Amino acid sequence: MRELVGAPPSPLITAGDLVALPTPVERYLEVTGVIGQPRVANFRVRMHGRIRSDAGARWMPLRAEQHNVIEHRSRLFYLTSSMFGVPVTGYHRYIDGSASMDIKLAGLLSVAHATGEELFQSETVTFLNDMCLFAPASLLDPQLAWSTIDARTVRVHFTNVGVAVRAQLSFNDAGELIDFVSDDRYQASSDGKRSTRCRWSTPVKRYKSFGPMRLVGAGEGCWRAETGPYPYIELEIDDVAYNVGRDDLRRLR
Repeated sequence: MRELVGAPPSPLITAGDLVALPTPVERYLEVTGVIGQPRVANFRVRMHGRIRSDAGARWMPLRAEQHNVIEHRSRLFYLTSSMFGVPVTGYHRYIDGSASMDIKLAGLLSVAHATGEELFQSETVTFLNDMCLFAPASLLDPQLAWSTIDARTVRVHFTNVGVAVRAQLSFNDAGELIDFVSDDRYQASSDGKRSTRCRWSTPVKRYKSFGPMRLVGAGEGCWRAETGPYPYIELEIDDVAYNVGRDDLRRLR
């Protein structure tokens, strides 16, 4: 991915850059520390936690790394886990207007594969979620459309390659983003062969400092299925870095 070459020179973000945003979003960018920081061209996140395929499935430990490129709307996500002692790897690829997902046992046996329009829409929601949680400065993107619901809630619209998605963002009294909810994501079956549109949310459990930034430190992904809501992934964020170079991408290619 040639876009991962660090950030081009640009003015640092000022308080004046935030004034066009809805008040809750403006305050969120202030409390996360974006003022005085460079614009975000790309970012890398490393994390660990646990994951399961559905509400009744066994939890599996995981470690994951992802890279996002803002302007080119790209996301590469790689995870490692284990199932009954057998290594499991997963790779999500969202780039060039398409998306794919592959899960393999022992690096050889494919146990789930998905691609197509529904997955691309789902990954578009995920990309928007990444912007909100891991790169608040990217919410200055002029292609995002905002509407205010109340003093602590906003709605955001995002379009990529003609696919439009929406989400509702909720903030607490401290100005922190505490939940992201979207009805535009599809829940895949454990083998990746079927998917059902389902409400998806990512409640934030706590914040922590990553250099000059104060970002989500732990959270979870939840499906609000007909049988009731349940978390399917729980994550601790280990590292967030901005405007990284090509060398950081080698393992994910």
